Amino acid sequence: MNEVFDATRRPRPETVSRSITKIKPQRGWTGLDLEAIWTYRELLYFLVWRDLKVRYKQTVLGASWAVIQPVFTVLIFSVVFGAFAKLPSDGVPYYLNTYCALLPWSLFAGAVNRSGTSLVSSSNLISKVYFPRLLVPLSAVMGALVDFAISLAVFLLMLAFHRINPGWALLTVPIWTLMVLMLGLAIGLALSALNVRYRDVSYLLNFLLQIWMYASPVAYAVKIVPAKWLALYQLNPMVGLIQGFRWALLGNQSEVGMAWISSALITLFLLAAALIYFRRVERYFADII
Repeated sequence: MNEVFDATRRPRPETVSRSITKIKPQRGWTGLDLEAIWTYRELLYFLVWRDLKVRYKQTVLGASWAVIQPVFTVLIFSVVFGAFAKLPSDGVPYYLNTYCALLPWSLFAGAVNRSGTSLVSSSNLISKVYFPRLLVPLSAVMGALVDFAISLAVFLLMLAFHRINPGWALLTVPIWTLMVLMLGLAIGLALSALNVRYRDVSYLLNFLLQIWMYASPVAYAVKIVPAKWLALYQLNPMVGLIQGFRWALLGNQSEVGMAWISSALITLFLLAAALIYFRRVERYFADII
């Protein structure tokens, strides 16, 4: 006799198989999933292009602001520190020495400032679709390269006007630029992740960058720092990077020193720590943001 199937009959609880999936944070470098950045490279290009369009949308001067801002900063520094304080400039015009330092500093500050708030600014995108969250702060950092390239081109024209030939050291500019971007990405990653949970970070960011600028040799040369404080002072990774730019573009042999070694090591450590921390907390961004 065939058994009649009863749709209203439910299986006994002990016959139901249940599976439990536990989600745990991945550890080590294997959890970073850096290969996904290459997979989503077209999205990265789109995010960079979107940031550039938003930044200069409905502006009269457009990309000229990349030159206007550092020029006015140099003018203020030249009056306050060059004319009044009479700070040394290592045998070159003071405004050239300061403008050269502003190149890496503006790149770093722009990368940190934009990437530090990038996740919150892209909250609508993050909460709707999945993609590697690392792309958002990374696109903000890469977008800062456009302003840097414009400012660098203007500075090279200034060097030609003053007939200053940095020589073969000019070829090292991409290396110094990459190190500045890595440092900016490290700080930006950490701050962007913190800003998702603590919105105070966005208010603290400008204040932090302002203090950091005066703690870096932007408006002055490293030689004015007392020798007893020099080792502690060089723990600031921007010190060695700014010295590297002055050596590569102005040929100041006294500027490069050995600070770039500590800057490189500190930058690599901060970037590794920021990547691991970002990977640990990115799974909660969509829920919190």
